[in-house]
Amino acid sequence: MLASLGTLPELGRQLSGLGGCTRPVRLDGHRTEYAVDRATGEIGRVLHHLDSSALPAGQLLVRCNNRRATRCAACAETYRRDTYHLITAGLCGGKGTPERVGTHPRVATFTAPSFGPVHNRPSGGRNCRCGVRHEEGDAVLGTPLDPDSYDYEAAVLWNAHAGALWRRFSIYLRREVAKRAGLTQRAFRHHARISFAKVAEYQKRGAVHFHAVIRLDGPEGGDSAPPSWATAELLTDAVRAAAPTARVGGPVIDGRPHTFVFGRQLDVRTIRSADFDDGQELTERAVAAYIAKYATKGAETATGTLDRPLKFLAELARVQISEHARRMVRTAWTLGTRAELAELRLRAWAHMLGFRGHFSTKSRRYSTTLGALRDARADWRGAQAAPPVPQDGETTLVLAHWIFAGTGLSSAEAWLAESLEPAPGTEGEPTWTPAATN
Repeated sequence: MLASLGTLPELGRQLSGLGGCTRPVRLDGHRTEYAVDRATGEIGRVLHHLDSSALPAGQLLVRCNNRRATRCAACAETYRRDTYHLITAGLCGGKGTPERVGTHPRVATFTAPSFGPVHNRPSGGRNCRCGVRHEEGDAVLGTPLDPDSYDYEAAVLWNAHAGALWRRFSIYLRREVAKRAGLTQRAFRHHARISFAKVAEYQKRGAVHFHAVIRLDGPEGGDSAPPSWATAELLTDAVRAAAPTARVGGPVIDGRPHTFVFGRQLDVRTIRSADFDDGQELTERAVAAYIAKYATKGAETATGTLDRPLKFLAELARVQISEHARRMVRTAWTLGTRAELAELRLRAWAHMLGFRGHFSTKSRRYSTTLGALRDARADWRGAQAAPPVPQDGETTLVLAHWIFAGTGLSSAEAWLAESLEPAPGTEGEPTWTPAATN
């Protein structure tokens, strides 16, 4: 029917602008741009007018921008690429970050706690503690050897306090760097600054750990050279000292006090293009690609749990998840009934196994922002549309009114969208392949 009405090509163009998004937000409304005289404030001609009822789909379709690969693969891929470029800019410059940051000391750290023995694949071809050599992808990997003795309560509360522990670690790290430089903490800020970008990842066992790039800059961040004493070796030593000493006091549950620290697993590597790790170059782009790939993975990807909040605990009975994930979710839900844990909002984040922080975060001076990357992409798309522009002495007045009308595509729209290539500027940045890690 669409073809007979002559709207199929127009609908195809509208859908291709979604860049492959399968769950777009549908909006009813309008947007009008007017030229305004700067001197008098008089509203003049209409520069551009958009009415949703005149669009082929009958509504304005906006990308969902969900970072979860299980919810929208296309938008998650754009998020991953943006994260890649954000991290890369902080490693070797670009996107408004000076190239000199490529000479600053940088280390990548990977941290994880432990809450009980789990099935794993030891290196060297050795068997798991259960006596079996598990194959890659075995469903039991990451699950407790003895579920009844596994500390589910501590695991959920760890996730809930992981963000606070990272903040405490960042404070201790500054102290350790200052101490090694022979400076007071007050004086340190006048000589150097620590910048970082990190991504949270769920291990198979459902515990969050962090992949991070930590950089030692001058006092103005990436815009200033670090002092001569700021070496990668000093930074590495400070990270190794700060990680085990950082701790956050937690709640007392049924007489049991909880204190949260990082686990003994700590991998600290200096990032230099000329350095090699196991015969492979540990390059800036390899590190950025390695870290960025975790930006779109939630608990559902690693542990097979849920990718959306629960309204009622009874919903667990209808979903196909592992028993380990089910116990983690149920523990978070049960702890959420305690008044002393209200600020952790454990029921709202039970599907995330208690973790409620942002998956991708950075310090202010590390590099560009995800918002800036999205704005640049939107500006580029707007420039391609080439709408009328104000003349000299004019500015623009925008009047808009939009109402939420739903999400997703109709069956006919979904069928057509599958056959389309994304419009230029909507599919994100080019894909980069990790050079050293996978």
